[in-house]
Amino acid sequence: MVNRKPVLLLLCLTVLAPIVLYTERLATFSNSIWKNDFEEEVSNLNVRNEASRLNAVHQEPSDELEEPIGIFFSDNSSNSDQISASGLVETNIGEHKTRVLSAAEEVIGVKEGVIKPVTDKENHPDDIRKPQLEDGKREDAAKKTNNTTPILEEQIKKNDRTNKMAAKTDLQNHQTAITYKHNSKPTSSDAIVRQLKDQLIQARVYQGLASIRSNPHLIRELRVRIREVQRALGEATKDSELSKNAYEKSRALEQVLVKGRQIQDDCSAIVKKLRAMLQSTEEQLRAHRKQAMFLNQLAAKALPKGLHCLPLRLSIEYYSLNASQQSFPNQENLENSHLYHYALFSDNILAAAVVVNSTVFNAKKSGDHVFHIVTDRLNYAAMKMWFLANPPKNATIQVQSVEEFTWLNASYSPVLKQLHSQKMIDYYFKTQRGNSDPNLKYRNPKYLSILNHLRFYLPEIFPKLEKVVFLDDDIVVQKDLTGLWAIDLKGKVNGAVETCGESFHRFDRYLNFSNPMITKNFDPRACGWAYGMNVFDLAEWRKQNITEIYHFWQRMNQDRSLWKLGTLPPGLITFWKRTFILDRFWHVLGLGYNPNVNQREIERAAVIHFNGNLKPWLEIVITKYRNYWSKYVNYDQVYLRECNISP
Repeated sequence: MVNRKPVLLLLCLTVLAPIVLYTERLATFSNSIWKNDFEEEVSNLNVRNEASRLNAVHQEPSDELEEPIGIFFSDNSSNSDQISASGLVETNIGEHKTRVLSAAEEVIGVKEGVIKPVTDKENHPDDIRKPQLEDGKREDAAKKTNNTTPILEEQIKKNDRTNKMAAKTDLQNHQTAITYKHNSKPTSSDAIVRQLKDQLIQARVYQGLASIRSNPHLIRELRVRIREVQRALGEATKDSELSKNAYEKSRALEQVLVKGRQIQDDCSAIVKKLRAMLQSTEEQLRAHRKQAMFLNQLAAKALPKGLHCLPLRLSIEYYSLNASQQSFPNQENLENSHLYHYALFSDNILAAAVVVNSTVFNAKKSGDHVFHIVTDRLNYAAMKMWFLANPPKNATIQVQSVEEFTWLNASYSPVLKQLHSQKMIDYYFKTQRGNSDPNLKYRNPKYLSILNHLRFYLPEIFPKLEKVVFLDDDIVVQKDLTGLWAIDLKGKVNGAVETCGESFHRFDRYLNFSNPMITKNFDPRACGWAYGMNVFDLAEWRKQNITEIYHFWQRMNQDRSLWKLGTLPPGLITFWKRTFILDRFWHVLGLGYNPNVNQREIERAAVIHFNGNLKPWLEIVITKYRNYWSKYVNYDQVYLRECNISP
């Protein structure tokens, strides 16, 4: 028993010692071999791809190792997709961010930190030393590397494509929600409105095609969609005025139009239908223009109810006064040539009141101004009563009736004889003649009134005056006019503002140059001038016998072959080469027809003129100009309130 223990100990040493020694040596040898093999694989991988580096990440050419940077995709927008330091791709679109795993971390089987930029030993001898392997082991390692590299590259490429597709898909899903918002931004403020109108035109074309009309279901659907778009469009002129469901209605109509295109693919039929619609539209446009012109002239000739009431109310009040109360003060100033005299011929009481009020309001010394107002017998009492009840400060007022001028009769005035002729009355008042006359504007009954022609008889009306300023009743005075009397007309009779800035203000627009008398005596391209605010030298008028020149041409135009009706054409002829051109700021025209008169010119003008049909006392006045006139009307005046005349 004593000898057994030593024997067992020796046996254990004999058996176990070789096993332990062999195992330890084997582990040491294996570790060395596998370590060297793996490093050789990495080295060969880098050497093989030295010319074309890995596509998974972009390698920096600098000496220092930096984080990989890659552009996932790019577009023309300001958004950018960059690989962050954490290895994630951040896609920024507005406030939306899509994060996608970088391709470098998706490579299966590649441990973190294994793929590193390895450079040539000659370029970086101190950074990394390659292990020296035996030739056989190097060949084995190279074979393993060659077998591993295609698999790794394929995995990288596959994963790269997958990530790109995922990122793009996510981006497209996000952009789809805002596609309409970005793509439907109009190039102008009415782009969508015009698009809806175009769709309606297309729909109406399809409605008239035979192939479409044979499909009752499509026709019904088309009519429904047209009504929906019309309601959505309404009276909108800008996209901001459209209803909220306009886009949906437009899309629904477009879907029906697509069905129509599938049924009707013959372009020639559509072209024929469009031509027919165009011709019909042009005919309707001509008819509407003619109707609009007629209604415009009718509105211009019509007297508002309040202005019809006013003279009646004033006339009743005037005839209730005593004879002593019917006279104006300061009548001694009527023939004083040292004062400033104005001639105003009108049957419109409110218009005449604005002319007088605005002149006196802007005058430096209102007492030096004398207004000679001539009206007809019907409005004589009302005109006097208005200025008796509303005296313009201390200015002098004279009101006369044209019937008081007994010298003005048909035997003396050719125009008066023509105005009273049956032929002229028929021209104005027979409707069948009016419908066929293209010059509808000349049929205004104001041309029948002798008040419109009194401007050619100023020396006879004011025999003791030497200079007078003529004012129309549709003007407003904004500055002191006393400077007009200081202007030297240089031997001319008429001082006026020239109006040849536009082609229709030249002589050939007013006179008939096909007549030899006109062609022989006048220049068709000569500049016209304006009535409304004119300075007349009555002394020179008498000296040159201007009234007789006017009578001569009126007799020559008895058949209206030289010019149509009106006072400007005979004025251009009568004062031909006898007109002194004033500065434009004295008289600005166009407020009765032109909504685009220069605002600065209006503000600096001494006189603004509402020439045209859109008079300031009518409802058809250009709204933005109305206040220039209405601010000189006292709407609190008792007679205006009784006649319901308000701004």
